[in-house]
Amino acid sequence: MKLIYGIKDKPRFSQRVIFALQQVLAIMAATLAVPAVVNGAVGSEMDPAAALCGAGVGTVIYLLFTRSKSPVFLGSSFAFIGSMCSAFAGAATMALGYLGLILGAVLAGLVYVVLAIFAKTLGTDWLNRLMPPVVIGPTVAIIGLSLAPNAIADLLKSSVTTQTMEYAIELRNGIPTIVENLVDTATGSVYVCLICGLVTLFTTVLFATFGKKMSRLIPFILGILAGYLCACIFYLIGDAAGKESLKVISFEPFANCFSTVSLASFLSVPRFTFLQAKGAFGELSLGYLITLLTAYVPVAFVVFAEHIADHKNLSTIIEKDLLKDPGLHRTLLGDGVGSMAGAVFGGCPNTTYGESIGCVAITGNASIVTIWYAAALCILISFLSPFIAFLESIPSCVMGGVCIALYGFIAVSGLKMLQNVDLNENANLFTASVILITGVGGLIVKIGAVEIRTVACALILGIAVNKLLSRKKRA
Repeated sequence: MKLIYGIKDKPRFSQRVIFALQQVLAIMAATLAVPAVVNGAVGSEMDPAAALCGAGVGTVIYLLFTRSKSPVFLGSSFAFIGSMCSAFAGAATMALGYLGLILGAVLAGLVYVVLAIFAKTLGTDWLNRLMPPVVIGPTVAIIGLSLAPNAIADLLKSSVTTQTMEYAIELRNGIPTIVENLVDTATGSVYVCLICGLVTLFTTVLFATFGKKMSRLIPFILGILAGYLCACIFYLIGDAAGKESLKVISFEPFANCFSTVSLASFLSVPRFTFLQAKGAFGELSLGYLITLLTAYVPVAFVVFAEHIADHKNLSTIIEKDLLKDPGLHRTLLGDGVGSMAGAVFGGCPNTTYGESIGCVAITGNASIVTIWYAAALCILISFLSPFIAFLESIPSCVMGGVCIALYGFIAVSGLKMLQNVDLNENANLFTASVILITGVGGLIVKIGAVEIRTVACALILGIAVNKLLSRKKRA
């Protein structure tokens, strides 16, 4: 798709704000989900609003390091969820766990700094030889395809839940014991969720394809608003008819926000990680630091593979090699230092977001000003209670409809990289095949506390097969 706005183009002020909001909505679901998943796993109280602010701060730092030449947003990284849980599990106190989130992100960021030094010293030609289009294309496709189950799960999921008690029998000290667990169960109809999600999807793709002027540049905003309105209509019908199954949207975030009208109902300071970790330095131990080292550093090397794939994909979209200008060393420094700063505020290491890249590709808007405004908007929104409540109230099924378009576009953009690859050559055919099958199959390898996730597994195997068969072909 031809770009409507290039990197250096500057839309009008009103357009910048709307384009920035669209970027925020594209990255919002995943960014807010990471702290929520960690909270559910270890019982912590990480603040999603703080994570949103951390993503904005991290993006600002990334833009500074890349000299405003790489139009992509940084958000909370899913790859570090296990590492973050380890930071809490190995902590003597909860406060030390929050401090662990910061120290762990610093350790991971330092890996990027070291890699940036190597990239600056050795250049990027070795990288192009290591990961030619036949390797990087299917890997980019896997980034989108590996997210497909999340999109479909959200598409069929209601935001209205009820708590039910589940019972299980566990052996405790050799004695069978009945254990009670409160489980959140979605109550909305799957079919209503599907309708709302498809309304969102079709609205998005129709405006992206046939929209005129401004509407073509903001298809995700229009799609989310259409899906949100559809969910509200079903809610009103369900409320009038007494049918709980028709209610797939929850207004509880607004109820909590305005339960008692005060200044906090409109403005509130997020629970920043550095505030929750205050005073925990005195409890640090060498053993805990080693725990953080083993939990974060190996994952940073894994995420490095996704960093390369994302920037290769974005380079194809904007028709400019970002690994040469501003340079791989600058993108790595921006990502690494941005992760450190993001974790100080929100606890989550950041990474470049495929959702943001998909948004650039579908809308044809690569204006770096949009990313600057999106970063500022994230920081501002994190202090605005009503807006956070609105974001939290967007039904999962609506975000699922948007994500089908976003993740699908990432997958297709990767496959497009194979257009000029000769797949009649067995070396190329088997390289692409191995990456696609291991990626779609969801291969994950766990070595001790280190988990090598799907994209990294597919990339490593693809490089190995490509090098093995290319050597045989040269022989």
